[in-house]
Amino acid sequence: MEKDILISELKKLLNGGTAHVGLKDAIADLPFELLGETPHNLPYSIWQLTSHIKIAQWDMLEFSKDANHKSPKWPDEYWPKEKAPKDQETWNATVKQIDDDLKSFIKLMESEDLFKPIPHGDGQTILREAFQVADHNAYHIAEIVVIRRLLGAWKS
Repeated sequence: MEKDILISELKKLLNGGTAHVGLKDAIADLPFELLGETPHNLPYSIWQLTSHIKIAQWDMLEFSKDANHKSPKWPDEYWPKEKAPKDQETWNATVKQIDDDLKSFIKLMESEDLFKPIPHGDGQTILREAFQVADHNAYHIAEIVVIRRLLGAWKS
């Protein structure tokens, strides 16, 4: 019973929570040509932030389920060099992978003991990784919203 309540709340948190927007809302109706913009000398574009979310979330998912997983090299392999995606298909595939990996992580939460240490880790649990995914994504999604505001492309 308590596990069901906890998983329900974690699902809400992973999908954007109740206090802020999730990725789907943060990128909704975003013009493709703005994906590579970096206003006011900000260090990252929306494309780079979204790609970073994809890579980091994938890494946390794979770490949580695969003892043979090798994480990308930090920080170089967690951030794309390009400011913008090469085409709409690349953008769509990135957004789809984020969604697919999030669904896979939720299935993992539902099927595994949230509190049991991950055997190949150094004390991490599925619960800890769920909070890490939610925290990391929320941070960068907020940056996406700020960039959209600076570009005049955010709903009021």
